[in-house]
Amino acid sequence: MTSAAKPLTLTIMDKDYLVGCVENEREALLASVEFLNGKLREQRDSGKVIGSERVAVMAALNIAHEYLDYRSTHTAATTGLGEGLNRIQQKIDAALARGATPPPPRPSTNSN
Repeated sequence: MTSAAKPLTLTIMDKDYLVGCVENEREALLASVEFLNGKLREQRDSGKVIGSERVAVMAALNIAHEYLDYRSTHTAATTGLGEGLNRIQQKIDAALARGATPPPPRPSTNSN
């Protein structure tokens, strides 16, 4: 534990663990513990896995799978977004290089 970290007792699968945690990360850590306990309960309550070590490994495997699936989906979306932004930037740069001026604004068609 660093000097900025304070000891915090976490309960995971009915066992207490003492960890060091800086104050600004405490909320995220507690949310992580709640999420993990939920995944562990899902595995245990499914009845397909017996033994706390096996439950923990299966929950970890499921969390890793969900994370990798999420990451690959969002990486592809961000890459596509980045490529689209690059194309727009190239068009803007080309228009500026030609000295193009934007068209005049069109008159409003609102009839109030």
